[in-house]
Amino acid sequence: MKKKVQTSRSKVAAPNWQRMSDQKLLDQRICDLGLSIRGSLIEKCLNRLYGEIDKHGLTLRPHCWLSDDWFSPDGIPGIAVPFYMADPRLKRLEQKQMLEVEGGTEAWCMRILRHEAGHAYDTAFRLHRRKQYKEIFGNYHAPYPDTYRPRPHSKNYVQHLEPCYAQAHPSEDFAETFAVWLNPRSGWRKNYHGWKAIKKIEYVDNLMSQIVGQQAKVKSRAKVDPVTRIKTTLRDHYEMRHQRYEVSSKNAFDYDLKKLFSQFAKSRRTVPAASFLQKNCGDLTRSVAQWTGEYRYNISQLVREMIDRCRELELRAGGDERVLKQDAIVILTVHTMNRLHGGHHRVAL
Repeated sequence: MKKKVQTSRSKVAAPNWQRMSDQKLLDQRICDLGLSIRGSLIEKCLNRLYGEIDKHGLTLRPHCWLSDDWFSPDGIPGIAVPFYMADPRLKRLEQKQMLEVEGGTEAWCMRILRHEAGHAYDTAFRLHRRKQYKEIFGNYHAPYPDTYRPRPHSKNYVQHLEPCYAQAHPSEDFAETFAVWLNPRSGWRKNYHGWKAIKKIEYVDNLMSQIVGQQAKVKSRAKVDPVTRIKTTLRDHYEMRHQRYEVSSKNAFDYDLKKLFSQFAKSRRTVPAASFLQKNCGDLTRSVAQWTGEYRYNISQLVREMIDRCRELELRAGGDERVLKQDAIVILTVHTMNRLHGGHHRVAL
């Protein structure tokens, strides 16, 4: 019989904050929102995750709680989930503030949960202490970087959350590999045939078979930064996140922008380049995010800087709008990738 996720809080009527304007909602403290996993997408996805774990005969079902981000704490085999996942109203606010809802769809949520479950299993069974683990993935205790330099075409790593996320740190490499192994639809034997990364997946496959039926060595059920203790307002929370992902490259676009826009004189057939970029900001951001795996918020910040520079340089757009849009996507992709290779990629999970 499949065991469902149990929560202690019973379902209650929607609190008043759900009907507040964004500005009023932003002034609410996170701890006062009365949030619960029960009845949310997270509950559904957790039951699905536990089902996948059960099919392999594994005993650990990582406990889960609401916090301010996705993470699995050191020394605790559990999974923290961002508070906005508990309520559609908060998801809409997250979308407006960050231009995306990380984990907001069932498929995306499952990818993150499988990844975090990898961290939880690593912690619970102290897998990183094993000699072969160190030989295959590296030193778990190596300093965790704030940034890293991706190699997009490397076949030494699986591709799961993002094309290069496994490259961030040995612990992330293991978690990403575990996630691919756990996903019943990954088809890893076929999809990673010929890749060096398949040896990592085969190692995880063998490693998990060794701990079937075993109880975890680390059994802590502690919860780090649960929402009930977060006294920060939503406004302060998002201001801190905006600062965290802020991009600073004010004049980096000048050469490309002048090449794309500056040849057009002011006329009825041209429009301000800033207006053109503003109009197409959403499409540009979505396209580049799809190819690079970067946060939409970060990419949107780059577009805003491009818009500001176009205004300052008084550039104008003219000609075939479709071609201009394609060229703008190329420029934005190049600068986003330069930023990734420059060591400014996010490490957030």
